[in-house]
Amino acid sequence: MFGYSEKEVFGKNISLIIPENHRQDYAEGLRIVAAGGEHHLVGKMSETIRLTKTGKEIPVELALSQWRTEKGIFFTGVIRDISERKRNEEKTASYVKQLEESLTSIVEAITVISEMRDPYTVGHERRVADIAVAIGAELGLSENTLEGLHVAGHLHDVGKMIVPSEILSKPGKLSPIEYQLIKTHAQSGYDVLKGIKFPWPVALVALQHHERMDGSGYPQNLKNDEILLEARIMAVADVVEAMSSHRPYRAGLGITAALEEIENGRGTRYDPNVVTACLRLFRVKGFVIPEKKEVTE
Repeated sequence: MFGYSEKEVFGKNISLIIPENHRQDYAEGLRIVAAGGEHHLVGKMSETIRLTKTGKEIPVELALSQWRTEKGIFFTGVIRDISERKRNEEKTASYVKQLEESLTSIVEAITVISEMRDPYTVGHERRVADIAVAIGAELGLSENTLEGLHVAGHLHDVGKMIVPSEILSKPGKLSPIEYQLIKTHAQSGYDVLKGIKFPWPVALVALQHHERMDGSGYPQNLKNDEILLEARIMAVADVVEAMSSHRPYRAGLGITAALEEIENGRGTRYDPNVVTACLRLFRVKGFVIPEKKEVTE
């Protein structure tokens, strides 16, 4: 494995095959043993680097055993070259990265298409995604869940593509029939997204982001824990962004009014923990909603 003959290594110090930047760790293990303890690598299957005769570093897997006899302390080390496995892992990581980049591009494309149909709310999905991720981080959610919130934020309003554009951009108050058409976007978004094999509940977030804790939301009148946590986060992020931004039928109400809305609805319309995290973000930590970006070709 290392390119040496038995004669070349018999009786030599083991540091012969240990790269210089790994020798301190090896020496630390010996100091523990000299103090009467057990080498810190004993009983573990550890990955490390070893050195060949030509000076090439190779990744290896090391299993170390230690025992004491009247003649002293002895070690047996089993070393396996894992270069091929590492190459395969790198290839897999590369493929995964390509898939993630493709997914990001697809999500971005869908977002742009949605914004082109509703130019008055350009950037809404992106800003909601940013707010939702920030709230999720404040709640201590995992990186994977935050990634799912990012994707769901970009796609939560995809169902609006089936709503006539003249209704989306109507400058006046919606009629009851028009409002009912707007409300169908949650179900339509779910219908569009449910067939896509996301690793997160993106379709359900689109379906539930207008549900409210007291059952007053739509389309299913869900209550409390019947609503996904991600959808409860999205509901708060959506309200904060929408109220603070301009709309065809009104000027932006500002972040102060938006925060007052979720504060007044804490525990009734909105999840109390989500609201608390959101208020802390804006009022204590100074979070600022990202600037509106125009759609470009």
